[in-house]
Amino acid sequence: MSIVVVGSVAYDGVETPHGKVERMLGGSCTYISLAASYFAKAKIVGVVGDDFAEEDVALLQNQGVDIEGLERVPGKTFFWKGVYTPDMNDRTTLVTDLNVFANFEPKLPESYKDSTYLFLGNIQPALQRNVRAQMKAPWVTGGDTMNYWISDFRDELLETLKGWNFVLLNDHEARQLSGETNLRKAAKVIQAMGPNTVVIKRGEYGAMAFRGDDYFIMPGYLLESVFDPTGAGDCFAGGFMGYLAQEGIDLQKGHIDRRELSRAVIYGSVMGSYCCEKFGVDRFRTLQRSEIDARFQEFRKFTDF
Repeated sequence: MSIVVVGSVAYDGVETPHGKVERMLGGSCTYISLAASYFAKAKIVGVVGDDFAEEDVALLQNQGVDIEGLERVPGKTFFWKGVYTPDMNDRTTLVTDLNVFANFEPKLPESYKDSTYLFLGNIQPALQRNVRAQMKAPWVTGGDTMNYWISDFRDELLETLKGWNFVLLNDHEARQLSGETNLRKAAKVIQAMGPNTVVIKRGEYGAMAFRGDDYFIMPGYLLESVFDPTGAGDCFAGGFMGYLAQEGIDLQKGHIDRRELSRAVIYGSVMGSYCCEKFGVDRFRTLQRSEIDARFQEFRKFTDF
């Protein structure tokens, strides 16, 4: 099974209580594809400038990520810089230079169009819908969004969501999109918009998954030290989507084993937790599948009663 991942490939500058990095590989597409690559073949669709380093290309390829859809154009790669609060639950953006990403129009290579899974990262809803139209017949289509698209492109987003099987949101976005403060009610409203599966991420407090009248709630993984939370939500998406692809799960079907959906959520949390252990994508330079499965078993142990 293969997963097409569409989104940003970027460089980030980050400052946390543990230190400061002026320039490191980042972007939603990067984090999602690296996390998903431990479970299935990831194929990225993004754009970078002529300043994109060969060592970063090598990292993606060494992890088995297909980069045929990574477009390189003249100019500079998308750059973001921010500083986190001492508890790292919030951050202040200092710099956002879209650069070549400003004119990004995703184009799928022919070899991508018959892939079975599609994850649409945080880009304009019309572009997400355009990518979905380029695919032949994916088993699962899903993605995420943000408050800007929800507030300023709402009609466009609602039209896009009609073609999705699942959506990933944080709790603030779920409340904004649905107009409901209660997350169970919010999930019901969002399901009526199109996605039959709604996953609400709650940062250090875990995640909630809703499908039909059923739901699953899990806690967050308690790390002793969080170095850098940048990309953790995207890595959650990669682990979630990766597990679905690994198991060949089709969310378009009426009945899905609740346990399988729950495991996908847990693997998402596992990948998000590993992302936080080092700056940027550095943890993926050494992370092994055996470590991922071991932490999955930890979740089983501390949630058993």
